[in-house]
Amino acid sequence: MADMTRGYLQWVNDGGIILPRGPLMLSPSSLFSAFHREVIEKKPEIFKIECLTDIKNLFQHNKQPFYAAFGNRTNDVFAYKEVGVPVCRIFTVNPRGELIQEQTKGNKSSYSRLSELVEHVFPLLSKGQTEAFVLPEYSSFCYWRQPLPDISLDDLL
Repeated sequence: MADMTRGYLQWVNDGGIILPRGPLMLSPSSLFSAFHREVIEKKPEIFKIECLTDIKNLFQHNKQPFYAAFGNRTNDVFAYKEVGVPVCRIFTVNPRGELIQEQTKGNKSSYSRLSELVEHVFPLLSKGQTEAFVLPEYSSFCYWRQPLPDISLDDLL
C-alpha cells in the first residue's frame, strides 16, 4: 500500500506543477484493522487525528507545528481542525484537481494559482521574516477571506 500511495502522490500533476516530496505516514495497524476503520466504520479521520496529535506532542505545548494542510475529503478537514490547523489554511483537492480553500468553499483554484500567492499564504523561511506572519490569522490572506454570512430571502424582503 505504501508504494501505491507514494506512486499516486508522485503522479499528481497540475500542468507541470507537482506535489513536493515529504514524509508518508501510514497506519501501523493491520490491513484488516485499517480496512474496518476506514470502510466499515467510515471513520478514516481517527488514524489521522491520532497520528497528527502524536506529531504535535513532540513540540512544546504552546507551539503549533502545523501551518497548513491539504486533503481530499471532509474527514481530512475534520482531522486538521481537531489538531488546530487554522481553517483559513486548510485546502481540499476535488477529483478534478481543483484546489478549494475550506473557509471559502465556493472559491476554486489550482496549485498554479496557489504558487502565485505562496508568499502571502505561507511564512517565509528566512530570518528576516516580515511582521505579517507574527499573527498569521490576521494576515490579509486570512483576515479578508471570511465567509459571507447566511442571509435568508425573507430577511431581504
